[in-house]
Amino acid sequence: MSHAAAFWLLMLLQGTLTALGERTRDKMYEPILGASCFRRLNGTHQTGCSSTYSGSVGVLHLINVEADLQFLLGNPPSPPYAPLIPPHLFTRSNLMRLKEAGPTNISVVLLINETKKMKQFSHELNCPNQYSGINSSESCDASNPANSWNPWGTGLLHEDFPFPIYYIADSKEIDKLKECFEKFNNKNYETHALRSLCAIEVKSFMSAAVNTEVCMRRTNFINNLGGSKYCDPLEGRNVYATVYPRNYSTENAIEGAKTDEKFILVTCRLDTASMFDGVGLGAMDSVVSLAVFTQVANLLRQILPAQSSLPDTRRNVLFVTFNGESYDYIGSQRFVYDMENLQFPPKSAGGSPIAFENIEFMLDIGTLDDIANIKLHALTSPPPLAQKLLEQLNTYAKSPRYGFNINIQSELGLHIPPTSAQSFLRRDSKFPALILNTRPTNKYYHSIYDDSDNVEFVYGNTSQDFTQLVEVGDFKTLKADSLQMKVRNISSIVALALYQSLTGKEYTDTKVANPILADELLQCFLESADCPIFKAASYPGSRTALQLPPMRYISVLGGSQESSGWTYRLLGYLLSQPQKNISQVNCTTLPLHYFAGYNNTGECRLTTQNYSHALSPAFLIDGYDWASGQYSTWTESTWSQFSARIFLRPSNVHQVTTLSVGIVVLVVSFCLVYIISSRAEVLFEDLPASNAALPPPTAC
Repeated sequence: MSHAAAFWLLMLLQGTLTALGERTRDKMYEPILGASCFRRLNGTHQTGCSSTYSGSVGVLHLINVEADLQFLLGNPPSPPYAPLIPPHLFTRSNLMRLKEAGPTNISVVLLINETKKMKQFSHELNCPNQYSGINSSESCDASNPANSWNPWGTGLLHEDFPFPIYYIADSKEIDKLKECFEKFNNKNYETHALRSLCAIEVKSFMSAAVNTEVCMRRTNFINNLGGSKYCDPLEGRNVYATVYPRNYSTENAIEGAKTDEKFILVTCRLDTASMFDGVGLGAMDSVVSLAVFTQVANLLRQILPAQSSLPDTRRNVLFVTFNGESYDYIGSQRFVYDMENLQFPPKSAGGSPIAFENIEFMLDIGTLDDIANIKLHALTSPPPLAQKLLEQLNTYAKSPRYGFNINIQSELGLHIPPTSAQSFLRRDSKFPALILNTRPTNKYYHSIYDDSDNVEFVYGNTSQDFTQLVEVGDFKTLKADSLQMKVRNISSIVALALYQSLTGKEYTDTKVANPILADELLQCFLESADCPIFKAASYPGSRTALQLPPMRYISVLGGSQESSGWTYRLLGYLLSQPQKNISQVNCTTLPLHYFAGYNNTGECRLTTQNYSHALSPAFLIDGYDWASGQYSTWTESTWSQFSARIFLRPSNVHQVTTLSVGIVVLVVSFCLVYIISSRAEVLFEDLPASNAALPPPTAC
């Protein structure tokens, strides 16, 4: 019984000590919520950030003006430091100065979300994807930023930093950092080494290093032995759909490309990029284009007659959103590769493969920074069909019947914007590709600040039916100069021009794209996935989506694919044909799909949407030359966790004193043990033999 009591007493004591230890730790450390910069690699180098394996620690130092950096770059008294930098001082020159100071002086950089003085914030190159498009300095001259496609680019997204960079968006978290700095650090700088200072520890260690070739070789070697990965290829999914359902004949699939099919290819970009994990909406750089793309598809589906009524019944429209375009055109490169090898659509989708000979022309919807002034770019003189399209675009853009008042100019030559069409033109400079694009005005391209504020989006929240077309004058609930109306205008122009190209007739009706649909699309992708149109495009009774916008970074295999998932559902819903006579029980096999619908009552529809792979061909080709530049080679490093916490770091004097006392105690302990052991016979009397202490036995 006594042994059991001792055991439970010991367990109680252990639990008490553990609880006390956790409370002590909680008092010592205060977690800081934020997003971390992380490492990506390509065929030649690594980019991004990493902490040390055990975490990087730095003393907080607030940077209010550029001159404050001098304190850190000279000979600071208690390095390493962690500067808190607002966006307007987070410039290339300042970051490169901190990088040159090295980990001796700078161990962490904190970007705090204080935007009052911010005028621009883009860390992409002046010429995005400049090494993976058509090979011409005339396409984009990096030596002349003012005439480039991203005049405000700093290129920091493609630099490698020897310290972690941590972004803090929440004002309460920023206040914690400032209060700690003011209380402990912002006084008597010359005595920093003599007292405890407020510091931060950031853990964001990256496993990968050098470049993709080295990382993949190490990963493959380790995996052969059953170990873990160092990096993963950037990988996602393209989403495609056709206006008219295709003939899913196994016979044709065996024969190869169905040469009598003709497609107008309409494309746009699905993804975006930023320096920090899970942060970045790409509002102006790609969400506006995606909204236009989706509305064009929906309007065409509603105004086109049956395919059998077309002058040429072999014609169709193929809509494709490419994923991973921010990283050397991953999605479009794979699409081109698959078409060259007659592997698009994937075999799992059924139907015959589509070849380049089946494409009449391509209309790529690029970045639409200034929707009122649009250019239609082409590398070479386009074929007659494409030339007609330009005329038709301007006819509807300037028609007094619609009052769109949009100016569309043509530009022929090598000054081609960085869009998906570059992958097609790189394969064949004579490929009939047209690009709708505007002059660059986005000062926050590929950054955390390209959000709803950047495009001046205000959700109308009209609760009106977004599935129906509207009269051209029906926009009483939205301002004429709102983003929703601008998207409606250009969507209608493009769709009506494509209508005329397919039917051979001018569109004379007054019904156009619904601006409420644009309102709902923009709200879903910029503010909350828990929105009416996402609910309508889901299965009835589906779990409620997060009240956050979907992530739009391409990610890796097994990573978040929210953006492509929602786009798949949207194209399925908005491009499908209602099947009123088919019940839910019988609407279970694709291409039939059961949607909740606008009224959440459920409806069966005949769909045409599907996925295709967005993984660079570089990872499919045996013995690929990683430095060739032929295909995208981007990978993402693996990591274990991201975390940050502040605490009081003891002064150097305190640490040296503690260490010295510990050493002295250790030495004294050894000496005492030695003395006691050597004089044991003097200090302790000899004990009698063990049996001498026992009393003599007594008689029974």
